[in-house]
Amino acid sequence: MRIISTVMVTTLMISVCNFAQADDLHQGERVPAVGVNDKGELVWQHNEFSYKNWNSAQLSGKVRVIQHIAGRSSAKEKNAALIEAIKAAQFPHDRYQTTTIVNTDDAIPGTGMFVRSSIQTNKQHYPWSQFVVDNKGNVQKSWQLERASSAIVVLDKNGRVRFIKDGALSQEEVQQVMSLIASLLKQ
Repeated sequence: MRIISTVMVTTLMISVCNFAQADDLHQGERVPAVGVNDKGELVWQHNEFSYKNWNSAQLSGKVRVIQHIAGRSSAKEKNAALIEAIKAAQFPHDRYQTTTIVNTDDAIPGTGMFVRSSIQTNKQHYPWSQFVVDNKGNVQKSWQLERASSAIVVLDKNGRVRFIKDGALSQEEVQQVMSLIASLLKQ
């Protein structure tokens, strides 16, 4: 009975990890190299916002959840349950970081100013988190992600992909990601 349960759990985990993967992201590998220099990483220092160039080579060193979202509230809502679970878990900032990449090239026309304002508010509330504004959709194109969507990628501290899903996570997948993060933080 225990062997059957183990096989079923393993099969389920493999199928979950392979479901709705982005075409250019692969388990156990680093994310494809990509840079964002039209806006880029949002920096908040001395009560002022600025931007600096960002690239995917900066993604190692910490366990990380990358949330790539279209600049639309509907995309942000798709994986809000995971983000709330991460906030509640209060992972250690010295070993964990959430990186939110917002594709403002995939925003509803005329809403870019509101999207950037929302990102700035989030940066003020969560200064330890990383926010990247991608005005040209470089990451979405390079990683072959769906438009108008939300993708979740979990990286280990070496920057290798451990989980990928392009689209809304189920409650079971949220739990799986949270368990994976906790496990990776113990390594």
